[in-house]
Amino acid sequence: MTAMPPPFQPFSAQHWIALAIGTLVLLGLLVAGRRGGRPRVISTGLLAFANLTVYPLSVAAWRSLGGPLSPDKYMPLHLCDLAAIIAGFAILTRRPLLCSLTYFWGLAATSQALLTPALTVAFPSGPFVMFFVQHFAVVGAALYLVLVDGWRPKQPLWRGPAEAFGWGVGYLCMVLCVNRALDTNFGFATHPPDNPSLLDHLGAWPWYVVSSLAIALTLFFVLALPFRVGRPR
Repeated sequence: MTAMPPPFQPFSAQHWIALAIGTLVLLGLLVAGRRGGRPRVISTGLLAFANLTVYPLSVAAWRSLGGPLSPDKYMPLHLCDLAAIIAGFAILTRRPLLCSLTYFWGLAATSQALLTPALTVAFPSGPFVMFFVQHFAVVGAALYLVLVDGWRPKQPLWRGPAEAFGWGVGYLCMVLCVNRALDTNFGFATHPPDNPSLLDHLGAWPWYVVSSLAIALTLFFVLALPFRVGRPR
């Protein structure tokens, strides 16, 4: 069995370094995409590839550490796992629903996970690397759709946020059932993650879940505001 890497410490030097590297790579992909031509084709392909392959690579990374895997390590039912799959197909197909979910879920939820990662192992470890690849890939796809592909949310203003919120509520209902059946914590709908997060400040269950929904809906509308006079694409 491979020795377990040291535990992850939020806001440690390696956390900030990972954020800095991820931001630089993301900016490079956006710049390449806006240049058009071959750079755009390559950056689009890289973002789609990263989003669609990161989950199986994450499972392989956890397996490399040895020992049994809990269901939350091999079932892609955390919100950011699903967001990565959705983002990959959004980049490739530009289907309106997939783009909408990528934009709202990616920037409202996945970006927050970069600041307060639900991560137990530190660098150097495969799960550490894949965690940041996954979350930056989703955020990158959300920004790429807007800044490179020219995607815009549906009009009138409330439609995009309402759609993303409705699918989010559906996701929550699903994981509550799965968590009850399998004794898991997908979506952190049963209890907050072990590492410090925003959920720690929102009360006990189920109130932190209700508060999270209210915050999500508010953020969705805030994210829609820059497009209040634009046309959907």
